[in-house]
Amino acid sequence: MSHNDQQLLERVYRSAIKRIAIVSEHASPLAAPGSIDCGGQNVYVAHLARELAAAGYLIDIFTRRDALARPRLVQWRDNVRVIHVPAGPAHYIPKEQMLPFMDAFARYVARFARRQSAPYDVVHANFFMSGMVAEHLKQALGIPFVITFHALGEVRRLAQGAADTFPPARLRIENSLMRSADCIIAECPQDQHDMVRLYGASSSRIQVAPCGFDPEEMWPLDMAMARRKLGLPRDKFILLQLGRMVPRKGIDTVIESLAVLRACHGIDAELLVVGGDANSPSAPDAPELWRLRALARKLGIADHVTFTGQKPRADLRYYYSAANVFVTTPWYEPFGITPVEAMACARPVIGSRVGGIKSTVVDGETGFLVPARDPQSVAGRLARLHDDPALAAGMGEQGLRRAYLRFTWRTVALQTAAIYASVAPLADRPARQAADDSGAASRQIVGDAGAALATGTGAAIHPAATHPAPPRPTSVHIAPMQVTTAHASALHPTTIHPATAQVATVHPETPYPETAHPATAHSATAYSPSVLSATPRAGKVRAGAAHGGAAHVPLTHPVNHKT
Repeated sequence: MSHNDQQLLERVYRSAIKRIAIVSEHASPLAAPGSIDCGGQNVYVAHLARELAAAGYLIDIFTRRDALARPRLVQWRDNVRVIHVPAGPAHYIPKEQMLPFMDAFARYVARFARRQSAPYDVVHANFFMSGMVAEHLKQALGIPFVITFHALGEVRRLAQGAADTFPPARLRIENSLMRSADCIIAECPQDQHDMVRLYGASSSRIQVAPCGFDPEEMWPLDMAMARRKLGLPRDKFILLQLGRMVPRKGIDTVIESLAVLRACHGIDAELLVVGGDANSPSAPDAPELWRLRALARKLGIADHVTFTGQKPRADLRYYYSAANVFVTTPWYEPFGITPVEAMACARPVIGSRVGGIKSTVVDGETGFLVPARDPQSVAGRLARLHDDPALAAGMGEQGLRRAYLRFTWRTVALQTAAIYASVAPLADRPARQAADDSGAASRQIVGDAGAALATGTGAAIHPAATHPAPPRPTSVHIAPMQVTTAHASALHPTTIHPATAQVATVHPETPYPETAHPATAHSATAYSPSVLSATPRAGKVRAGAAHGGAAHVPLTHPVNHKT
C-alpha cells in the first residue's frame, strides 16, 4: 500500500462521519441508464451510494419526482433511501429546463433534513443544480458540501456552441459554486485543469476521484458464448458503441468510421449501437436516433448498423464481450464510464482524445486515442486491430488489469469517503462523536483493520456486521508470477504468494461458464476477475480461487441506521 493510500485510510478511520445526503436532481439511481438524461451520473450515484452503504454509511439520495407514481421515499437497499422531491411537474423535464424548480427543490430538502433524528454530516452535490441545493443547505443548516459537476458549462459551450441549450445563468452559478463548495471533486485531471483555467478555481480545493465499474456487473465472457446469447454472427468483426443518444457523444463519427472501414479497408464489419429508446418515435432521444439512422442509410450501411435500444445493466457484459472493439468518440466527455466497463470485459477501446478518456485509455497499450470527429483515424485503428488479433487480445488484457487496479467503485468510494472526512473533520463534531455509541470500540476495530491491511498480517474486519457487504467476485490471475493481487472486497491491493492460489490454465478459446456470476464464482474456470496480477502479460489467462492473505477493508466504523 502506498503512503497516499495509507493517509486516505487513516483520514477515513478517524472521521465520525456517518450520515451523507447525496443530491442528484435529474439523475436517479433507480432510472435505467441509456435514455436521454440517464447515463453516467445515474451510475455514479447508484454505485457510490451502494459501496458507502455497504461500509456502514447512512445514505439519503434526493432526486426530482418525475412521475406521479413515484413514492416520496423508497428504501432502496440497506442504509440507502431515495427521496423523490416534488419540484415542478411530476413528469419528465429535460435537465436544461429544470433550473426554475431548484428553489422549491432546495426548500423541500431543507425541511426534510430538519425533520431527521440526526443531522447530515456532509452533502454531496452532483451537477450544478444540485450544487445550488447543497449551497442552500450549507447556508440554512451549516452542513458542509462537496460537489461533482459531471460536466462543465464552459467546456460544453466550447464543444457544442449553439447546440448547448442550458440557460446562460449556468456559468454564473458554476463560478459561484467553485468558491462556496468545501471541496470540488474532479473526475479526471482534465476536469481539474478546466476548472482552474476556465473558472479560476483554486487547485488546492479540488481533489480528483474518478468514476468506476462494478466487478459484480462487468467481467469478461467468452466471445462465442456472448454472441450466441445475443444472436450475433460468430465470424463478423463487430464494433460496439454504448451510451446516451445525444449529439455530443459523437455516435455519427462511429457510423462514418464503419463506412470507411468497409469501403476503404475491405473489412466486413458490423456496428451495434446500444442505448436510447429505439422503438418510440415520441421518446426524447428520438430525433437523434432518427438522425443517426438517416446517416447510416445515406452512407449505404444501414444493414450493417443495429440500434438495439436500452438494455438492462445485467446484459451489458454480454454486449461488451461479444464485440471485437469498443468505440467511443465524443466531442466532450468529463469522464466516460463505458470505456472502463469495456476494459473490465477485456476489450480494446478506441476513444476520442478528450476529457476523462485520456486518463482511462492508455494509447497503444489498452487501445487507441484518436482526434474527435475523425472517422478516418478511427477506421485506421480498427483495421489495425482487425488485422492483428494478438494485438487486440493483448490490449484487452492490459485494459482488464488497469480497470481492476484503478477503477473499481470500491476504490472510488474510499477516495470519496476520505474527501468527506476532509471537509467534516472529527475535531469539528464533538456532539456527533458523543452520539456515536459505538465510539472507542469501533475505532479500535477500524484501527486493527487498517493495521492488518497496511502490514498484510491478517484479514480486516468489515465495519457493519449487521449490514455486511454483498459477496465480491473471487479471483483471476493474469500471468501469476510474483503477483500482487487485490481481493475484490478490498479497497487496495495486498500481497498474496502464488503458492496460496489454486491456478488452472485457461486457453483463450476455452468457453467460460455462462452462469459464472462473480458473487458465486468459486470455480477455477470462472473468468470473473477481481484479483489481478500487476506483472506483464504472459500470453495466457489463468483463473483460480485465491485463499488467504486478502483483507476486507472498511471505509469507516459501524453505525446503526436510524431513520
